[in-house]
Amino acid sequence: MAQVKRIIYPPVWLAIGVIVQFVCNEYFPLARFTSTAGQMVGGVILVAGLALLVLAGGLFKQADTDLIPFKNVSALVTTGVYRFTRNPMYLGMTLVLLGCAVTVGAAAAFIVPPVFMAIIQLRFILPEEQMLRELFPEEFPAYCKRVRRWI
Repeated sequence: MAQVKRIIYPPVWLAIGVIVQFVCNEYFPLARFTSTAGQMVGGVILVAGLALLVLAGGLFKQADTDLIPFKNVSALVTTGVYRFTRNPMYLGMTLVLLGCAVTVGAAAAFIVPPVFMAIIQLRFILPEEQMLRELFPEEFPAYCKRVRRWI
């Protein structure tokens, strides 16, 4: 498998997504639906995404495997939040973007989370899954049968 050079890692894609959401809010909002309740709901979703990131990252640290995609993979983590989703860190980032979209209250901001998911799936998840199949030929396919990719 040819190694794709990845200069822009997922947290950078997340930051780009947040910036695009605020640009959409300011210049291309389409419809607006801001409210205090919406901001509170958006904040809860955003915090849930951050919590998922912290929990998943902590499990990687416990397993002594690298958080950077494709680097120093030493373990297949299947416990904790990884029992419910194979990609809790990417799901957490998506929730952060969804929470931001709800918080800013611009319809155009909702375009960003699915675009982010598509980029992450194509550039990271699919190649990571191939790598994990090669590194863990028995464990990873069994894990894939038990746990869904996103939710």
